[in-house]
Amino acid sequence: MLRITEVAKHLLIINILMFLAGFVFNTDLLALYYPGSENFRPFQLVTHFFMHAGFMHIFFNMFALVMFGSALETLWGPQRFLFYYFACAVGAAALHMFVDYLTISSLQAEIDAFRSAPSYDTFWAFFNDVPLDRLNPEYKEVVNNLSGAIQEGSAALVPQATNAMEQYVDFKMNRPVVGASGAIFGLLLAFGMKFPNAELMLIFFPVPVKAKYFIPILMLLELYLGVNNFSWDNIAHFAHLGGALMGLLLILLGRYFNARL
Repeated sequence: MLRITEVAKHLLIINILMFLAGFVFNTDLLALYYPGSENFRPFQLVTHFFMHAGFMHIFFNMFALVMFGSALETLWGPQRFLFYYFACAVGAAALHMFVDYLTISSLQAEIDAFRSAPSYDTFWAFFNDVPLDRLNPEYKEVVNNLSGAIQEGSAALVPQATNAMEQYVDFKMNRPVVGASGAIFGLLLAFGMKFPNAELMLIFFPVPVKAKYFIPILMLLELYLGVNNFSWDNIAHFAHLGGALMGLLLILLGRYFNARL
């Protein structure tokens, strides 16, 4: 029977308490916002990975924390494990914010281009991959109706079009991120490297697969989902990859995580 190690146990308790607090207090301020947002606070870099969006979110993260975290804490000891966990969580936030920066900068450049020379092609290129359900209801109709109007050269509608574009950028900047998943993916990466022949399996795919195959496939899936940015997907895949990447760097570059106790 797996023994829950001390640090993993305390992290589990903190996460559960923070999750329960969300039912009593307004904990939105503890989520992580894009640094350009008026909602951003520096302490969110730490608080966000103790928050979760729902029961299934926290359940799977905490299950992985207990299963993989306890094995790694037993291997490394409490101090090394705790440092690794926090480093992966911060690495996850860093990559997520960097990708958001690239995305938002690109969107803002497209708005500037449209403002300088309004055209149908520029406007539609901006919204081509944007699901309308991500916009406020007042702008859904605007985006639908303006396409043809702008194509016909109606300059009077350009301010509305610009507002619709800016509203979507505002949505991107004020989209909160919560969860320990980045740190958890760091744990998965480390487990796969330290226990490559351990057999793992998914609930919906109950076939045992060795960790050295399972983990790389999972990472490639995350990369695919993150790059394609599917409209139905509200998961911060690059945060997951950021946690795994930080874990990989720590293990490859630091003897600290390569020696057994």
